[in-house]
Amino acid sequence: MNLFVLNKKSKEEILVERLKKNDALAQKELYEHSSKKMLSVCRSYIQDMHYAEDCMINGFCKVFNHIQKFQNKGSFEGWVRRIMVNECLTFLRANKTLIYVDDIRVANYDEADDDVEDAWLNFNVQDVLDQLSEPYRLVFNLHILEDYSHQEIANMLNISVSTSKTQLFRAKAKLKEIVLNQKKRRNEKEG
Repeated sequence: MNLFVLNKKSKEEILVERLKKNDALAQKELYEHSSKKMLSVCRSYIQDMHYAEDCMINGFCKVFNHIQKFQNKGSFEGWVRRIMVNECLTFLRANKTLIYVDDIRVANYDEADDDVEDAWLNFNVQDVLDQLSEPYRLVFNLHILEDYSHQEIANMLNISVSTSKTQLFRAKAKLKEIVLNQKKRRNEKEG
């Protein structure tokens, strides 16, 4: 075995080491490299750009303040992303902008038309997501984009599992409606 290969550190590992030493240039490098992507994450939860930017900045501050907790297990970007998502959830809870439909059991929620995900590839995804109510968008993002289970979402948002499922079902139905309406309008303009 080649010892050189075994001791070689990735750019990410070196960056994390520098961040753990409070290296201001490393902090700037991380911010410049990741801010667009993390702002996109925040925008997927928070419609207002200014509030999304505030959450992103607060998220980066938490990353820098808690970098010692990162144990180099799993993806560093995933760890940063989770902090951003949690910051957005904290913001939404603090501003009490979420109103959930009471627990309504929806039969066959898993059978919602998943084709909507393919149909909206020709649309600006953020514009489409912005048309969802915050509760729908939040559960949709947590389940579809972040891959949380309904139980995890229920625990995070202090709602029941059935409410999480209901919100996802309704979000998918609303997204399908939005995409089909936009597609119809485009076809009418072209035809």
